[in-house]
Amino acid sequence: MPRMAETAPFDRRLLRLRRDRAARTVPRVMPLLEAVAELLLDRLNDTTRRFHRALEIGGRGAIAPRLSARGIGLVVSADLSAAMAARAGGVAVAADEEALPFAEGSFDLVVACGSLHWVNDLPGTLLQIRRLLVPDGLFLGAMPCLPTLSPLRLALAEAEAGLRGGASPRVSPFPELQDGAALLQRAGFALPVADRERLDLVYRDPLALLADLRAAGEQSALRARDGRTPPRALFGAALAALPSPLRPGLELLVLTGWAPDPARQPKPARPGSATARLADALGTVEHKAGERAAPPEA
Repeated sequence: MPRMAETAPFDRRLLRLRRDRAARTVPRVMPLLEAVAELLLDRLNDTTRRFHRALEIGGRGAIAPRLSARGIGLVVSADLSAAMAARAGGVAVAADEEALPFAEGSFDLVVACGSLHWVNDLPGTLLQIRRLLVPDGLFLGAMPCLPTLSPLRLALAEAEAGLRGGASPRVSPFPELQDGAALLQRAGFALPVADRERLDLVYRDPLALLADLRAAGEQSALRARDGRTPPRALFGAALAALPSPLRPGLELLVLTGWAPDPARQPKPARPGSATARLADALGTVEHKAGERAAPPEA
């Protein structure tokens, strides 16, 4: 049976090295990271719950200061890269999302912003996060989802096919919106919600998009990538096929889930326990199953 390291889609060692380098350049893309952070943390305004111990994963300096500003006393910043964790703004911990080094019930809030799309075992990581939470603790997550970067993915594939007769995957795969709620349910979260947010971006020069991806540590870390040096004409041909200005909308899958707590969380009513009829509330006539409604009067 093949080992996970041989079948996992992402090279986590390569990802860590790229995030180490990006710790020096990430300020260039901080406005975008802060915009994503605002969209995600806006969910905290929908609850009256007050949080005291928070873990943020992969926030790159955009999440921890905002959690502290909300009065959360302890904020731990975890990142695969020790250099990135050190600049994130919380108590720095170098940690692999696939093996989080915290005890069960350590936090009442976990925020994962912009790193879970690089995890090989996302259901397993979400299960770990749920176990880190106290009962009725909150998880918030955001990651790119399709169709983010689809035009770039297609342009690179077509350009490489023309130059080499075949294409290597050069853009990371992203989940789809419909995957979100199922992932939360599989991990055992209560009241799971998955929705979509969009940030509209404009690049006068498509090359600037590649520069921003590099500055954020978001170059491809796929194991299936072609290890050979790309053809010299590859990126020029791919970028020439993209419109200018380029408008690569960033589509975000936003996840919200609570650690189960039967004592405090709402439960569905028992069948037959209703005290009012839906037909009365709607001002209509109730019919038995299979019974035809009378035609409307002329």
